[in-house]
Amino acid sequence: MSRICLFPGTFDPVTLGHVDIIQRALPLFDKIYVGIGTNSAKKPMFSAEQRAKWVKEIFIDEPKVEAIIYEGLTIEYCKQIDASFILRGIRYVSDFEYEKTIADANRTLDRTIETVFLTGEPKYTSVASTIVRDIIANGGDASPFLPDLVAQYLYKK
Repeated sequence: MSRICLFPGTFDPVTLGHVDIIQRALPLFDKIYVGIGTNSAKKPMFSAEQRAKWVKEIFIDEPKVEAIIYEGLTIEYCKQIDASFILRGIRYVSDFEYEKTIADANRTLDRTIETVFLTGEPKYTSVASTIVRDIIANGGDASPFLPDLVAQYLYKK
């Protein structure tokens, strides 16, 4: 049985923290789907297609990583792609409390899909897409928080 995992999120934009979690998950899974979730209640800064393109370009040389766009319940999408695992990154204790609640709900919906938490590298704990979007929206330079490819796109460096 393959160890297939879904790493769901908005990735708006993809940050160094996201890349760190994906890279450290590579030895754990045979396939990692980076699932760019769409939510009609949220207005993202970047299109889902752009976010997927960034993931594809960042991991162009890593066949185990694939970017996909999905909507609906994460647990239902896991079933569609035969994922037995959901990957989540944790920066702070408050992240864990929130993520555990979601993991518990997902376990109630399907006991065969397990959530795996990876803690972020300390140097990336302050990297959050919300903060990065705020920096970008206010004309600041978010480059220290972004993969070079994303920063180049944003700032045409």
